[in-house]
Amino acid sequence: MFYSVSAFVALFVFWLLLSGFYTPFFIGFGAVSALGVLLFAHRMDVIDHEGHPTHLGWRALFSYWPWLLKEIVVSAWDVSRRVLDPRLPISPTLVRFKPSQTTELGLVIHANSITLTPGTITVEVEHGEMLVHALSAEGGADLAGSEMDRRVTTLEGSH
Repeated sequence: MFYSVSAFVALFVFWLLLSGFYTPFFIGFGAVSALGVLLFAHRMDVIDHEGHPTHLGWRALFSYWPWLLKEIVVSAWDVSRRVLDPRLPISPTLVRFKPSQTTELGLVIHANSITLTPGTITVEVEHGEMLVHALSAEGGADLAGSEMDRRVTTLEGSH
């Protein structure tokens, strides 16, 4: 029940933010739309602790997300410099490493965080191993035992 209420609130707030209309008609339509999506989600049996990870809570919102946004900006700057400056090396490489996450949710968060960071793309994820394509050898070498790996493991262990 908690996940259903939480998912409804998240869907409704998201709808309100995207619509920008706050008249009774549109607020009612948003509530009906959020309820419809919630009913479909229940029918598909996707409302659970992994599909709607509320247990990550405030730690993810105020600790992990700001750090990840900073890393995205730093990486975007690095990629831009490499593209514009011919002296900086672009040496595409594939790197296999062992992440420290133990749950599927932790692996997914880690893999998506890598892909969100410019210059790296997670190609393959399995328990105990990830394959990542990096724009430079330096970027690939930093993946094993990285700060991101540590932070995602900490986030994963918060429930």
